[in-house]
Amino acid sequence: MAALTKLWVSLLVALVLAQTAASLLMPRGDALTIASDLIQGSLLLVATAAFLPNISRSRCPTLHIRLFWILMSVGMLFWLTYQGMWNYFEVVKRQDVPDPFLGDIVLFLHLVPMIAALAVLPHLREDERDERIRMLDFTLLLTWWIFIYVYAVIPWQTVQVDEAAYSANFNFAYLTEKLVLLVSLAVLAYTAHGGWRQLYGQLLGASALYASSSYVANYAIGHKLYYSGSIYDIPLSVSIAWMAAAPLLALRLDLSYAKPSRPVLGVWITRLSMLALFSLLWAALHSELDPALPPSVKAFRITVSLVTMVVMGIVVFWRQRLLRSELSLFLERSRRSFDDLKDLQEKLIQSEKLASLGQLVGGAAHEINNPLTAMLGYSDLLSASNLPPQEQLQAAQIGEQVRRTTTLVASLLTFARQAPARLAAVDINSVLQTAVRLLAPQLEAEANSIRLELAPSLPPVLADSNQILHVCMHLAGQISAHLDREINSTLFVRTHRLGNFVLVDFSSYDPSADPSADPSSQPVSYPSLLNSEGANKPATLSLSACCRIVEEHGGRLLQPSTPGNPAFRVELQVANSASRSSLAVPNRAAARSGS
Repeated sequence: MAALTKLWVSLLVALVLAQTAASLLMPRGDALTIASDLIQGSLLLVATAAFLPNISRSRCPTLHIRLFWILMSVGMLFWLTYQGMWNYFEVVKRQDVPDPFLGDIVLFLHLVPMIAALAVLPHLREDERDERIRMLDFTLLLTWWIFIYVYAVIPWQTVQVDEAAYSANFNFAYLTEKLVLLVSLAVLAYTAHGGWRQLYGQLLGASALYASSSYVANYAIGHKLYYSGSIYDIPLSVSIAWMAAAPLLALRLDLSYAKPSRPVLGVWITRLSMLALFSLLWAALHSELDPALPPSVKAFRITVSLVTMVVMGIVVFWRQRLLRSELSLFLERSRRSFDDLKDLQEKLIQSEKLASLGQLVGGAAHEINNPLTAMLGYSDLLSASNLPPQEQLQAAQIGEQVRRTTTLVASLLTFARQAPARLAAVDINSVLQTAVRLLAPQLEAEANSIRLELAPSLPPVLADSNQILHVCMHLAGQISAHLDREINSTLFVRTHRLGNFVLVDFSSYDPSADPSADPSSQPVSYPSLLNSEGANKPATLSLSACCRIVEEHGGRLLQPSTPGNPAFRVELQVANSASRSSLAVPNRAAARSGS
């Protein structure tokens, strides 16, 4: 690509030098005319070809950028077509270009795609809605530019031929078009950043040189000083070469960065579109009230104004219809967002209550531990004393219940502990047994039961025991909340190994089924993978927190796709097969998940 760019730059420099030499050294005549036309045609051909490589998908990360280069290439192609029509008369037919010239339409229109390319704003990033609105605004502006040429120039070229009026109106319309292009490039070069600012700056310099040199050439034509190949063609050739160098420079610039679109730009483009629509009425009234216009020109201009008004009115109606539908959709989304915000607020309040309750439980558990320790000590002393056997048995029963209560308090302390996440080899069966001890009083109060099927000799998993305990507690609580005393009043928890993963299944179990049936022989299918971020996000905030914790441990959280069957599967990697670098958990407080 670098070698090809150098070749093109060398070709452009050679053509400019050839034009300079021909204008300064060759006498006025057919040879100079032919040489100058061929050189300028070659320059425009190279310039048009220089824009084409930027259209490729590899150079266009967004649709806006690709559309920008396509429109710029179309503008250069119109310019090349005009030069070809000019060369046809002066080189092939060996006669002067007629005045008025039908090819002037192509010359005027070659700047319209370029202005449209700037209106696309390729250096900004917009959503789909803004893109559709912008394309309709672009259609309005394009229609208005075509109307300007047809209204101001065409009547003196076709309806009633008037060379002086034609030249004056064409030069004024073309000058206005060039000024709009220069102002647009100046604004974009000032507001853009990075590679886009450099590209806009190069296009601004080339367009400014072309506008000034063409103005000087028109002045020379008016004073009978211009001829093909004169010194006035040298700056024109330099401007064409400069225009060709801009896309070559773009091949070396990073144009992938796009800033977010600012509403003020869209507002101004919308205002200009509406101003263009209202200008049609002024144009029709001006033609009707101008007494100097011939009747045929007056009728033509009024007809063109009315037809254009109908076309632009249809586009405006379509645009307003699109805005109305977008407004309705926006209001509906706002209502849903407000409802979601209220739900989130309630969940946050509940989460704060649960966090406060956890702190209260932790403090109460510490206070309960002190009398429990004393009770355990005295029960051991009574068991070791010379009491009658019946009383020693009662003392032993007291000690057993105190130890059970001590274990429960220790589990509560583990659950309420706010500690940074630390990965270590964890026995998942022990974590589940702790979760069962914490859940047992709640299940008993609801007349539900729990059934554990823990696979023996399971390898340890690399995890944070406190966070995994939270996940197990929450998933088990989710299942127990949906248990039906008459159908499936048992919470079933099962562990087993599959490859390098340890699987933990939480589901409901029907105790009225065949007691000889093994629940593991009727496994539940878990095709639905939950993601903390993405399309398949959990339905609740707390379940989303569990999903995020499991993902941070390198595992997965799955659930059945069939509704009405509450079940979950947690997949955790075996400790000796998991890399600590890939399973690094941020050093933060253990996540809380409220029901």
